[in-house]
Amino acid sequence: MKDTVQQIDHFRDQVLAAASAGRTLRIRGGGTKDWYGQHIEGEILDTRAFSGIVDYEPTELVITARCGTPLAEIEAALAERNQMLAFEPPHFGEGATIGGVVASGLSGPRRASSGALRDFVLGAVLMDGKGEVLTFGGQVMKNVAGYDVSRLLAGSMGTLGLMLQHSIKVLPRALCETTLRFAMDEIEALRRLNEWAGLPLPVSASCWHAGVLTLRLSGAQAAVTAAARTLGGEAADDGAAFWSALREQRHAFFDGEGSLWRLSVPSATGAIILRGAQLVEWGGAQRWLKVDADAAMAQNIRRAVTAVGGHATLFRGGDKGVGVFQPLAPGVARIHQRLKAAFDPSQVFNPGRMY
Repeated sequence: MKDTVQQIDHFRDQVLAAASAGRTLRIRGGGTKDWYGQHIEGEILDTRAFSGIVDYEPTELVITARCGTPLAEIEAALAERNQMLAFEPPHFGEGATIGGVVASGLSGPRRASSGALRDFVLGAVLMDGKGEVLTFGGQVMKNVAGYDVSRLLAGSMGTLGLMLQHSIKVLPRALCETTLRFAMDEIEALRRLNEWAGLPLPVSASCWHAGVLTLRLSGAQAAVTAAARTLGGEAADDGAAFWSALREQRHAFFDGEGSLWRLSVPSATGAIILRGAQLVEWGGAQRWLKVDADAAMAQNIRRAVTAVGGHATLFRGGDKGVGVFQPLAPGVARIHQRLKAAFDPSQVFNPGRMY
C-alpha cells in the first residue's frame, strides 16, 4: 500500500511540474502501440512500475488491475480459472499493458460476437491534469450509472488523464472451438456472413481474404458440432494459430510496406471498391485496406467509407498529415474540446494524439 501511495505521489509531482512549466507528458506503458494515433512529443510518463492485479474474484467475473500490469499477466491469471478477456485485445508486442489496451480501445476477432472493449470496462481510477485522483464506475454493472466516464476513457488515447486502474468484466472461456474454411469471393462471403448473423449459430469470429472465408465457432460441444454440420466447409487444423496471427497482425495480409487503413462500416455494406488489398473481419463490419496512399487517395478512402455510413482510420504507416482519425463533425469536435478542457485544463496529457 505504501509503494502504491508513493507511486501515485510521484505521478502527481510529474503532472504538476509539467503543468506549471507548460510542458507536455507522453503517457507510455509497454510502448507496443506508440505508433497508433498522431505523432506527439513530450516527456515520457512511464506507467510500467505501477503494476499488479488489485482484485480478482472469478465468481464475480471481474478483474481489477493497475495500469502498468502486463496484459500477459492478466490473461495468465484468467486462464488459470478458465476465463478470458472476451474482446480479445491485441498485444502488438511482449510489453503490452492493460492501460495501453484501454487507452487504445482496440478489440480483436471476437469483438463482433462478444462486444467491444468499452462494453467490458466497469470502473476506472484517473489522475486528471490538476493531479487529482478521481474514481468512476465500480466493480459491478449496477455501479455503471450516470455519466459513464470509465467507458469514455476507453479509446481516449490518454488525452483525458493518467488512467491508474481499471476494473474489467471477464467471461468464461468457450468449452469447444472449431475453425471452418470456405472458398468464395468477397460478395458471396458478405452475403453469407449477414445471412448467418440472423441465425442461432455460435459464430465467434470471421475473416475473408483472397477468396477464402474463415469462420470460428465457439460454445458448447453439441452447439459447435451441430453448427459445423449445418454450415459445411472444411475443418482447419490451425485454427488457434490463425486467429492469434490475425489478432496480432502477423497474418500474411499485413506483411510488406504501405499504408494500413481500418474501415469501420455497417456489416451489411457490400464490397467497397478501392485500390489496394482488403481483408474483412467482424461479419463485414471491419475492413482492412492496404495501399500505397497519398493525400488524394486518403480523401477517396474517407469519401467512399463516409458514403456508406462508416469511418476510416489510418491505422499504421503512411503520411499522418492526412489525419489518423476520421475528421469530427463541428458539434462533436466541441464536445471533445470541452472534455479535454475539463479533465486536462493545462493540456498536459498527450495533446494532439487524437486530433
